[in-house]
Amino acid sequence: MNVLLLAASAALLINQSAPAAEPRVVTARGDLGADERATIDLFRNARDSVVFISTRQRVANFWTRNVYSVPRGSGSGLVWDEAGHIVTNFHVIEGASEAQVQLADGRQFSATLVGVSPQHDLAVLKIGGAGFTAPARVPIGTSSDLQVGQNVFAIGNPFGLDWTLTKGIVSALDRSLPNENGPDIRHLIQTDAAINPGNSGGPLLDSAGRLIGINTAIYSPSGASAGIGFAVPVDTVMRVVPQLISEGRYTRPSLGIEGDDDINDRLKSASGIEGVFVLRVDPGSSAERAGLVAAQRTRRGVSPGDIVTALNGKPVSRVGDLLARLDDFRVGQSVEITLMRGGEERTVRLELEPGS
Repeated sequence: MNVLLLAASAALLINQSAPAAEPRVVTARGDLGADERATIDLFRNARDSVVFISTRQRVANFWTRNVYSVPRGSGSGLVWDEAGHIVTNFHVIEGASEAQVQLADGRQFSATLVGVSPQHDLAVLKIGGAGFTAPARVPIGTSSDLQVGQNVFAIGNPFGLDWTLTKGIVSALDRSLPNENGPDIRHLIQTDAAINPGNSGGPLLDSAGRLIGINTAIYSPSGASAGIGFAVPVDTVMRVVPQLISEGRYTRPSLGIEGDDDINDRLKSASGIEGVFVLRVDPGSSAERAGLVAAQRTRRGVSPGDIVTALNGKPVSRVGDLLARLDDFRVGQSVEITLMRGGEERTVRLELEPGS
């Protein structure tokens, strides 16, 4: 009892002697900096055009044979036009059975797949219907005139955290990444703007709020942003997406020849010639009309025919590299290829044809 009285008395004395706590004075912040106001306006203007995409996959129970729909993944996308087309990455919807799109205003739609281009990691979905009102769209910019060091902004849904803005710079241009679905993905924009899983498919914007790329990948051993992100340039998007909308697929331009990188590496090692060895010439193609000759098997091994060493004066040494360079052109355009055969070099001009 005495202990309790002593403790109470001590607490009373402490409270009586302690100074009264006064609130801190709030310092007025003043006006935001011009760069801050510009960034805020950029986000406000672009946010409504960015969507959140969640996908599901149907799986069957082996024992009951019941079919279930289970979550598969998520990503970001961009409203492309007033018709409700959504541009995203191919890897965001790859393997999915269904996709749900949520707009910034909370509206949700079941999406239908319009077309994909795995070699560009691009896909187009469609939402809406009668009476659908599309949100505002971001203006389209260009990527051919980008410069290392200029500011860029990424908007997306990293780790499912909706509508997140990150800022960085263009770290490098014309990067290439290997692609399991075909030729290398070329001309990528490298940026240090934080891009994480879930950002894929979202827009990369310049300081004027214009679309300059679609965020596609990161380089990171841990799977989280390490300051090295990549975006498909808008010039590529502008070439591919209209075809996906109108035809459901991208028709790549072709020379009418075929090659194989594994065989190509062995032939380069054996011959010491850097280039793409023609293994087949398509019948009736412009390559056949120009007199290109494919490699032939002989008793002693393989007898090289024509070897493509350059396209429009730029050296090529791999099949994937050649296909990626051709992707800068359209079907019907003409290109000049440099050929080597029997130690002699020549150039021919071929009209690009629809590839498979």
